[in-house]
Amino acid sequence: MKRTTFLLAFVFALLIASLATASGGLLLLAIPLILYLVFALLGLPDEIELEVSRLLDPERADPNEPVTVRVIVRNRGVDLSEVLIEDILPDGLILESGSPRSLVALPGGSEAVLEYVVSAPRGTYHFENVRIEIGDVLGLTRQADFLPAPGQLFVIPNVLRLKNISIRPLRTRVYTGSIPARVGGSGSEFFGVRNYQPGDSSRIINWRASARHEEIYSNEYQQERVADVGIVVDARKHSNLFAGDHSIFDHSVVAAAALADVFLSQGNRVGMLIQSSMLNWTFPSYGKIQRERIMRDLMHAHVGDNPALTGLHRLSFSMFPAESQIVLVSPLITDPLLADDLDALIQWRARGYQVLVVIPDPVSFELSLLPSSSESDLAGRVVYLERKVALRRLLHAGIHVVEWDVSKPFDQAVSPYLSRRFYTHPVGRIP
Repeated sequence: MKRTTFLLAFVFALLIASLATASGGLLLLAIPLILYLVFALLGLPDEIELEVSRLLDPERADPNEPVTVRVIVRNRGVDLSEVLIEDILPDGLILESGSPRSLVALPGGSEAVLEYVVSAPRGTYHFENVRIEIGDVLGLTRQADFLPAPGQLFVIPNVLRLKNISIRPLRTRVYTGSIPARVGGSGSEFFGVRNYQPGDSSRIINWRASARHEEIYSNEYQQERVADVGIVVDARKHSNLFAGDHSIFDHSVVAAAALADVFLSQGNRVGMLIQSSMLNWTFPSYGKIQRERIMRDLMHAHVGDNPALTGLHRLSFSMFPAESQIVLVSPLITDPLLADDLDALIQWRARGYQVLVVIPDPVSFELSLLPSSSESDLAGRVVYLERKVALRRLLHAGIHVVEWDVSKPFDQAVSPYLSRRFYTHPVGRIP
């Protein structure tokens, strides 16, 4: 029973008893309580004029980065002796320091600041309302309300900077870039020799070939252009979840973000497909706006299952331009679907696509979750050898495969195997 209701009932009982017994003592006993109630009720303002605003610093953060939340409550009305400010936290936020609750006195024209620090995993978090509870000086009555204080916190994936990724799709676009186009013209790599044409610089004349013939020959260099790149992120539940609900998917997101960033910075047209409970397709485009689209899609990506999308062979080739570059980011775990996934990758390669497979290593990831023992080490070696035998099919098909031990930073672990120098070795080498 609320205190006010109890006091009203008690005062009413005293008044009835004093009238029934014609006792002045009971009436005198009720008078202080009546004055107490009247004073408390008169202490509440007729109208509460509060304004609430919110500041997030920063509004875009990396996963688990501290974010300072400031809630500012301004009083545009009369003095308030007791104000309880309580911020409503979105699900998933982790309180690092401070408190989202504060009890303050708020004179007219003043303001109170509620400040605390949170962190969060990858995703979008919407702040909506702040709960305000106002009480009288005697603590008898309270009045609560929710005031809007909207705000959004974007926790984007970590973007690790890769210096360069060398890809060589069969077809390039018309714009100048960094990918060898297999067409003679201006560039940095030698392509061939042709007859001298008026206007050729003396720097490109091949004096040795010209000395052997009666004509003058000029060197021709391979043009470098941009290309179409499609990034496929495997978000299927059976590929990413392990015992104890441990997930390797966040590592796949880190890899996809780094790859998309470097491809876009090189001027390529990049699209992204996330295969989860549904297909999330980011249409190919260029530049910083496309980077923002991809990062937002990765920010909201999560694992899921769909019986109609169990394997990579379910993906349509029409999503990717012919003879373009496809990059698959997937653990490719050893299960009954692995053979179908490998067949799908080989089919992509047979259709003229250049295929790069980046594999966050599930074996080392799962071993890190298990207690160290000779049995687990032996099981890890057996699974490792089984995977090597299975992935050998990709190497024979001319597919470039890079395995990443997720205990190491992605940029440091894979950069040596994605440089142009690496492509001078046989395609498909596994580090």
